[in-house]
Amino acid sequence: MANFSRLKLALIGATALAGCSTMATAPAGVSAEAWAIHNRLLTLDTHLDTPAFFDTVRGYDIMERHDVERDGSQVDYPRMVEGGLDGGFWVIYMGQGPLTPEGYRDVRDAALIRAMSIHKMVAANPDKFELALTSSDAARINASGKKIVYISIENSYELGEDLSLLDTFYKLGVRMAGPVHNGTNQLADSTNPGAVGMKWGGLSPMGRDYVKRANELGIVLDGSHSSDAAIEQMIDLSATPIILSHHGADHLNEHPRNAPDALLKKMAAKGGVIHMNALGSFIKTLPQTKERTDAMTALRTKWGNPNQLESTRYELYLDELNAIDRQFPENRATLEDYMQQVLYTIKLVGVDHVGFGADWDGGGGLDGFRDITALPKITDRLLKEGYTEADLAKMWSGNVIRLLKAAEDYKASLK
Repeated sequence: MANFSRLKLALIGATALAGCSTMATAPAGVSAEAWAIHNRLLTLDTHLDTPAFFDTVRGYDIMERHDVERDGSQVDYPRMVEGGLDGGFWVIYMGQGPLTPEGYRDVRDAALIRAMSIHKMVAANPDKFELALTSSDAARINASGKKIVYISIENSYELGEDLSLLDTFYKLGVRMAGPVHNGTNQLADSTNPGAVGMKWGGLSPMGRDYVKRANELGIVLDGSHSSDAAIEQMIDLSATPIILSHHGADHLNEHPRNAPDALLKKMAAKGGVIHMNALGSFIKTLPQTKERTDAMTALRTKWGNPNQLESTRYELYLDELNAIDRQFPENRATLEDYMQQVLYTIKLVGVDHVGFGADWDGGGGLDGFRDITALPKITDRLLKEGYTEADLAKMWSGNVIRLLKAAEDYKASLK
């Protein structure tokens, strides 16, 4: 009787999962075979900036289907289902501020609130999301039919001069962290160093201690936004492979946010992974018309930071933004431009060292690839290029899970 009950529950669960997968259909241009394979894969994106919306004055309902053409947002639960995205790394992002005790304190508090907001999203929707803390959690959560929530830090500026705060964020669930964003900080030089400039020649002394402590905690180190010198030092110093969670390759478009071939090969030789960014200006030069530039400048001057607009004023702002988009369309890179960089990078370092971190809700998005509903197009294209389902399983999640396991194993070895 007990065995029958377990079998019945398993069948009910399988039926529920099958029902969930049939809620969505393949995007236009994606074959039935590719769609079926995409839905069999465990798919993770390593850089979801969506939590930046959670703390706005309007908030953000992750269970509501939003429209990228209306508000520019790219991730929510309905679109995760439609695009076959099983989860990823939800980012605690803080912009760079002054390197002062006051600056550190203010952004520390905001970062802790952001972490709590991610936990609140999970707690409010326990049947749809679950926090992942270990490498093995991803498969277990996926099998339960829920979406996977790993937490990462983009810009560890909020640590100030107190490295013990990294332990605090680890206890809050952080399993991936990068030292810097735009603007050199107390830990590392940035690809966009700002007024501080390239101060450290890579990592600062505290930045080197940061690498060591991240290793000890079992946190995967993220080099995206760090200068090439800082990335190389992270590779050399880290006891475990590093990740570039949302990055590009220099070969097809030389840009500070893209890494040169030699650096990517060095990272791969140590087991690291680059997850490909879909922010258009990193992929190709995208000059905008003067009319659009002037109109966007006037819009920002009139409304200020849209995240600080309450709902009614925000809708008026969107009306004006959409009108500008219609009158002076944005010059965007395309999905094909992105795939050329993806294909080049795979050939350079191999399927064991490439993944996807498109920078959704953080600037990513291209013509033909505007939000996460378009993710199956990557699977379809790579299958057409001759890559196998096993190759895709590595790139969609296997590689980053391997890095999580390596970080866990190193931490365990210290005991």
